[in-house]
Amino acid sequence: MAIGTGFGGPFSHQFCLEQLGSHCALVPPISQEEYVDRQQRLVEVLYGLGGAAYIAEPGANTQFFANFSKAQWPLSERPLLLMISPMIKNASESDKVLPKITIVTPKFESARAKLLSIPHTSGLEVDYVEWAEEADPYAITLGALPLFGRDGSLYVESSIRKFIPDGLSRANSHVVVLSAPSAITSLRERKSDTEIVILKCVNEATLLAIREVYHHLYFGIRESQARSMMTTALSAAGLKDGGCLTLFGENAALPHGRGTDKTLHRTDFALFDCTASLHGYYSDVTRTVALDFEWLSEEQLSAWTIVKSVQADAFSTAKNGTRTGYVDERARTLMRFAGGYDKYFTHRLGHGIGLEVHEEPYLRGNSDSIILTGHTFSNEPGIYIEDQFGVRLEDCFYMAANGSAIYLTGGVGGPARAPWAP
Repeated sequence: MAIGTGFGGPFSHQFCLEQLGSHCALVPPISQEEYVDRQQRLVEVLYGLGGAAYIAEPGANTQFFANFSKAQWPLSERPLLLMISPMIKNASESDKVLPKITIVTPKFESARAKLLSIPHTSGLEVDYVEWAEEADPYAITLGALPLFGRDGSLYVESSIRKFIPDGLSRANSHVVVLSAPSAITSLRERKSDTEIVILKCVNEATLLAIREVYHHLYFGIRESQARSMMTTALSAAGLKDGGCLTLFGENAALPHGRGTDKTLHRTDFALFDCTASLHGYYSDVTRTVALDFEWLSEEQLSAWTIVKSVQADAFSTAKNGTRTGYVDERARTLMRFAGGYDKYFTHRLGHGIGLEVHEEPYLRGNSDSIILTGHTFSNEPGIYIEDQFGVRLEDCFYMAANGSAIYLTGGVGGPARAPWAP
């Protein structure tokens, strides 16, 4: 019996697409106040570490602390740097530390840099420090440090391009440049209530888009056609940067395969691994679906059921205080006990998610990171049998204050119930 509606073409009815568009319409972006609070927490950590500044280039970390990223300022060989330094307000209040925001910009780009909408503490202005083409931008960066803490270490994001910390060290051999420690990185890893609201909505809308496309699949549709339908649905949901890895049949046995534009047959699973963004925060949802269960093999159905069971167990296992590596290790043990399928589970169980689709911390076997309130993870076990089929189910969850995991897709029903009920 065919379960899919098989309309024979994309979106015969527009009603559901319109409903998608309203799902996240009322979810606000991060407020000015929250950005300032992030900056304040950062400089308090820096002050405690004896650090002179935190330095980042356009990307997820500048988005987190200063509301701009590579979308507004693409990376080039000419560095534009965000520098956040602890500043003592005055001698009589020596314990009052405030965030000093400095943008180090190419001189010819200064006017454009000043168009960036950078939140800052009331009463403090953002400093724009220019470097001319013939100048050393790193020496100028060091010269812009506040007097307090000039002898302290500089902390840089771990993803910063190597030539930037190298340039800072070259400009002053006495400067110590260090990768940001967990006291700093945890500020972004542990999500606020506002971030969780955004992450819930973007993951819910992505799942609703997958379900809508599922009802328009039909035998004979090509991977490219289904992928295009998914992109349309994600856009209709008001999401940005939307896209889906779309793989049919044996193509799904390559976890991150590109596909061959295969047509969907009765005996095929269709795998959709979809992501999109809302206010800079990303979703990551995967469903493995079928239109006609009567044509699926016993092994296909068994593999799908095992993946579903492992996903449910991992969700129950993840609690505050649990080692991230243990969650992954337990998932593989269950796969092994279910018939030796662990050898077909070839990637980590999950990753952090937020301003990047993949970010720290990770659910992988060699990780000693501890799960804490506010952490967010994907939960995506899979079974991949080359030249036959692949199954992956993915829903993201966050760690609530009560110590338990809550699915980000829970508001629209959460995980898949069956290959024909995504």
